[in-house]
Amino acid sequence: MNPMNLSRSWLLLLPLVLTVAADTRPYAAANSQRVDDQFEEAKYDFAWGVKDDESGNMFNQVETRDADVTRGAYYVALPDGRLQKVTYYVDGDSGFVAEVTYEGEAQFPQPGEHQQQSYAPQYS
Repeated sequence: MNPMNLSRSWLLLLPLVLTVAADTRPYAAANSQRVDDQFEEAKYDFAWGVKDDESGNMFNQVETRDADVTRGAYYVALPDGRLQKVTYYVDGDSGFVAEVTYEGEAQFPQPGEHQQQSYAPQYS
């Protein structure tokens, strides 16, 4: 083995060896205390809605939660004139359980009743 190659290897490794040897910080284990976070159980209720006569949009939602039990409903006015109602609940790990119902009867325009919408920009 060529002594010159050996000395080059040591020169390349010397900074690493010196860095490891120079680190004299004491080792400190992570905090091993167990922390039991105490939180109040979730409890809330809310309601909101939108009714825009110009566009025909109408929808709303109500929801309540007490601990692991969530109950709610939302309503959407469908383009065919019906009202879609979704009631739901979650109890513990039950997942989202929903019931979907419809009010009213679907109304569809007769052929030829459809008016072409103009989507050209309007300037003031």
